[in-house]
Amino acid sequence: MATIERLTDSTPPTTYDDGLRTPPRQRDPRTGPRIKRWVVGAALVAVTVVFTYPFIWLVSASLKPRSDVFDNKLIPETLTFQNYLEVWNEAPMALWLLNTVIVTVLATLAVTISSSLVAWGFAYFRFRGRNALFGLVLASMMVPGVATMIPVYLIWDSLGQVGTLTPLWAANLFASPFYVFLLRQFFLGLPRELFQAARVDGANNWQIFWHIALPLSRPALAVTAIFEFQAAWTDLMRPLIYLRDEDTFTVPRGLKSMLDQFGFGGEWHWELVVTASVITTVPMIIVFLIGQKQIIEGIATTGTKG
Repeated sequence: MATIERLTDSTPPTTYDDGLRTPPRQRDPRTGPRIKRWVVGAALVAVTVVFTYPFIWLVSASLKPRSDVFDNKLIPETLTFQNYLEVWNEAPMALWLLNTVIVTVLATLAVTISSSLVAWGFAYFRFRGRNALFGLVLASMMVPGVATMIPVYLIWDSLGQVGTLTPLWAANLFASPFYVFLLRQFFLGLPRELFQAARVDGANNWQIFWHIALPLSRPALAVTAIFEFQAAWTDLMRPLIYLRDEDTFTVPRGLKSMLDQFGFGGEWHWELVVTASVITTVPMIIVFLIGQKQIIEGIATTGTKG
């Protein structure tokens, strides 16, 4: 026993890398994830500021008198709401908004219904040459719009529709290749057993599509509708080509006319231009806030389909 005690007493104390006899301080395992969250949060805040600053500046400029529009101060020194009253007197904003709503709603409904029908045909039915035909549909997306602009204009002119709102939305009755691809990928992920069971119960092709496929595809349909709503609401090219009368102007075309009148060649009423821009931007923000859940769900689920 004495020998064992001497051996024990002669054992040198444990030393650590720092030369001390105290054990090193253990690192908190939560530190790494916490730092990562802070970094990601700071990056998201920075990106949010970059993307929202132009709209914040626009709102601020709309609340300033003409002399202070470009002073680059987010908090106006002289706050005024007179611009929002004057813009309705200087331009037929209510009529332009009504025309835009009509075009946007019709374009959204037309492209959503037609694209879902075409996509359902490619996803559900099996026929010879299906993949080759679908490849041609996708290839049409590679054709630039300027290549078909003149032929399409001549078609609408021969139909006597130039100067009306019809060319702004009626082309959507023939579906959109991008939305066909998007919806087809979603339809391919639906279990075919549901359709086979409905077929056994006596449902026809239209009933299967309308009562089963479409209700299960609400997220993808919502993404299609919101994307097209945004595209139709902000479209300027087609109104510039087809609209001549101020009474038929949409909001983007009306803003262009206001810019020509009050900006480059007029009295430089930039406060009215930015105010009108705010009025036309707010509806799109509201639509996104209402449908953001559907947008996220639709994109996420569509990415996992097919």
